[in-house]
Amino acid sequence: MSHENTSTAPQALMLMGTQCPYCPGVLKALQALLKSGHISQLETHNIEENPEIARELGVRSVPWVRIGNFELEGLRSEKELREWAIKAGTDSGISDWFNDLLSSGNISKPLERIKSDPATIDALLTLFADPETQLNTQIGISAIMEELKDTDILTAIIGKLGEFTRHNDARIRGDACYYLSLSGSTQAAEFIKPLLQDSDASVRDIARESFE
Repeated sequence: MSHENTSTAPQALMLMGTQCPYCPGVLKALQALLKSGHISQLETHNIEENPEIARELGVRSVPWVRIGNFELEGLRSEKELREWAIKAGTDSGISDWFNDLLSSGNISKPLERIKSDPATIDALLTLFADPETQLNTQIGISAIMEELKDTDILTAIIGKLGEFTRHNDARIRGDACYYLSLSGSTQAAEFIKPLLQDSDASVRDIARESFE
C-alpha cells in the first residue's frame, strides 16, 4: 500500500507483520509524518502476505522502516522517526545512522553501505575522530576497518588517517596507526614512523607492532 503527498521530503517504506505488537504504533507514527509533510511517501508491506520483499531486502524482523537511505529496526517513536526524516537531508545524517547501528552492535549495515558507496567512509571517520564517541561504536569502527583490510577503500583514506596520527587524543592516534597498518600500503609508513617517538607509551607500542 502506498500513500503520498507533494512534499520534497524523503520517502518511507515499512515492512510489518500481523502478529507484530509494535507495528501498529510505528505505522501510526509514519502516517502522522506523512500528514505533517516530514515524509513525502509511505509504502507498506505485510511480510506474511509478501514474504519475497523481506527476502529481497534481507529483513528478518519487523517493524522495519526505511526513511530515505536510513534503515531502522524495531520500535521507534514518532519523535525518533521525525528526527531521522529530517536527518535524511543533512550531511551528518549518515554518521548519526552509523552511530545508531554500531552502538547496538550492528556492523553489517554500515559495512555494506561503505562497500557499495566508499565515499560514506567519511561518515565513519567523523565518528572515529570524535573523542566523545561511545565505546560500543569505537569497537564497531575497529571491526569495520578490519573487514576492509588491504582494500582500495582503506588505501584511499591513508592521508585522512595520517592526519589523525597528530590528534590530541592518544586513543585516536593509536587507532589511526593501527588502521594505517591494515591498509598494507607502504604509504602508511610515513605517518606511522613519527609515532615511534609518541609521548604515549601505548601509541609507541602500536607503532612498533605496525612496523613489525
